[in-house]
Amino acid sequence: IQRKNRSSGLEPGTVVVTKQSVDATFLPKFEQVILGKTVVRSTDLDQSLAQELLQCSKGLNQFETVIGNTMCTLDFYEGQARLDGAFCSYTEAEKQEYLLKAKEAGVCNIEMESSVFAAMCKLSGLQAAVVCVTLLDRLKGDQLSSSHEVLNNYQLRPQILVGSYIKKQLKAKAGNR
Repeated sequence: IQRKNRSSGLEPGTVVVTKQSVDATFLPKFEQVILGKTVVRSTDLDQSLAQELLQCSKGLNQFETVIGNTMCTLDFYEGQARLDGAFCSYTEAEKQEYLLKAKEAGVCNIEMESSVFAAMCKLSGLQAAVVCVTLLDRLKGDQLSSSHEVLNNYQLRPQILVGSYIKKQLKAKAGNR
């Protein structure tokens, strides 16, 4: 479970349940070098769990929740098409073009951890989900403008959703005894 990210085209505070973690070329894969050889692993997540989380969010009726792809990058600045880092080798127009391509590829948010998490859970046979919250719309800028209080509220949303899902599962298991 993850809880921070930047979005492409969603309102800040929207919770994103990840369908697939995609790389910076929008492919659902995690590449790992093992013994000098590149190993490619799938980053598909459990779709039934994603749907259950979406339904749980609808039951809460507290915040917008969507299912979409999460783009996992290797760094926070250029890898995420930011203009505010120490280095920037592209223009605002190139950034916008890239982020629009990401949106067309189903990317709803950007972060740096989901691909390895998804790949390792899939490899281990574990049912898994990635749940994030959007902090800003990257099509509109790179900097946070929300207050500390609002950001704190946003960061609690994935925890509220996952906590509610866990409680629901525990009640179901207790009812089956």
